[in-house]
Amino acid sequence: MRTHTFKPAVAAAVAGMWILTLPSAARAGDDCCGDLEARIAELEATTARKGNRKVSVTVSGWVNEALFAWNDGTDKDAYIGTNFVEQSRFRFVGEAKIDKDWSAGYTLEVGVQGHPSNRWDQDNIASQNAAEANRENALNLRKSSWFLKSKTYGKFTVGYDSMATYHLLDDADPTMTRNVDDVEGTGVFLAAFRLRSDGEYVGGLRWTDALRGIANSTPGDGVRRDIIRYDTPEWHGFSGAAAFGETYIGDLLAQYKGDIGDYSILVRGGWGWSNDPGTTMDGALGSFVVGGTSCISGSNTTSSTPDFHCRWGGVGSTIMHNPTGLFLYGGWGQITATTAHEFPVGTVYEPTSNMFFLQPGIERQWIDLGKTNIFAEYRRDDSGSTVGRTLSANVDTWQAGIVQKIDNADTLLYIVYQNSSGDVTGNEVTASAGYAPVGKTSLDPFQIVVTGAKINF
Repeated sequence: MRTHTFKPAVAAAVAGMWILTLPSAARAGDDCCGDLEARIAELEATTARKGNRKVSVTVSGWVNEALFAWNDGTDKDAYIGTNFVEQSRFRFVGEAKIDKDWSAGYTLEVGVQGHPSNRWDQDNIASQNAAEANRENALNLRKSSWFLKSKTYGKFTVGYDSMATYHLLDDADPTMTRNVDDVEGTGVFLAAFRLRSDGEYVGGLRWTDALRGIANSTPGDGVRRDIIRYDTPEWHGFSGAAAFGETYIGDLLAQYKGDIGDYSILVRGGWGWSNDPGTTMDGALGSFVVGGTSCISGSNTTSSTPDFHCRWGGVGSTIMHNPTGLFLYGGWGQITATTAHEFPVGTVYEPTSNMFFLQPGIERQWIDLGKTNIFAEYRRDDSGSTVGRTLSANVDTWQAGIVQKIDNADTLLYIVYQNSSGDVTGNEVTASAGYAPVGKTSLDPFQIVVTGAKINF
């Protein structure tokens, strides 16, 4: 992603070049200074402003909008909205040198969304989610933090930012698919669509009830929270990170990135924990949870307390053969949530959910525009309980796609096909609540084609 750093010195340099292009007579004339001042004022008007001359400011981000054509076996339609695999956003990063080793700075990142693609369903393209951050035509704060960074001792971050396991599995993919369809893409593309069996809705269940995980229904990945984070310096390709937040939430990360012969290798592993289920808030469209980790319930914290414990972790890796561009990306994730809460009589609660995936592909430059990535992916979810809705679920997801880079415009064009199917299991308790029927229910396949562009700036 290209970034642009704006400084007043740039304006002066460009103005100097402009002077050299003037005829000598014009440069010597009485009107030269007036013309020069006007030109400098014009150039300064096009630069990013900053509060002082000590902190450099970098403005960057991207726009990622797409067409989502879906078919649940009974209904089909096409929606247009913000691809929440990598949500449209803009960010400001400021940094100032303290000495040769230390620097200080900040990150402010804001998400931008029209129709959020992870919130629509068969009946509504507009989000029906109660949380304001998940609504239509909204801005939402993604990061607000400051940092101290040392080449020798690493980086310390304080504020609302990424936990160490945030994108734990996603960032194990260094290829172009990471930008448009990471491992969380399965949950994003299934959005809030409802489950069907033999053409009929399965109670009030959605695909998000058949998947588990605190980050887009993906076991293993962490979240963004108010934290103190430390990132180690890199040592022979090895690095690590740790993050801790209020109410006993934290995680650890270890990573290796390097080349061995003709192969590039990236391996990431991490583990996180939380005793904070979050806080239930009431909105115009119902209750929702903010903060913490809603590992057991996504709409309230009642079933999580007392003695709530959430643990998650996973390992992801990519191996690429550099001469050919052939690669294999894969990983495993798990999440376990326990509590002393007394669930309804008859409820069999399965606290652990597992997921694994494999993505083979090839990425290389065949045409002048830029690199092309062709990939396929299989993901398997063996989900534990969604309290009061399902006892367990099994979901198989297949994907295939193409990503094309346009170097001169720093743009990615993409098309992805996804097919999800599986089953959910319930008992008398879930059935009486209008969710999963007693026993195992096979689900109708859900298909979706996503095509769009991600333009960096």
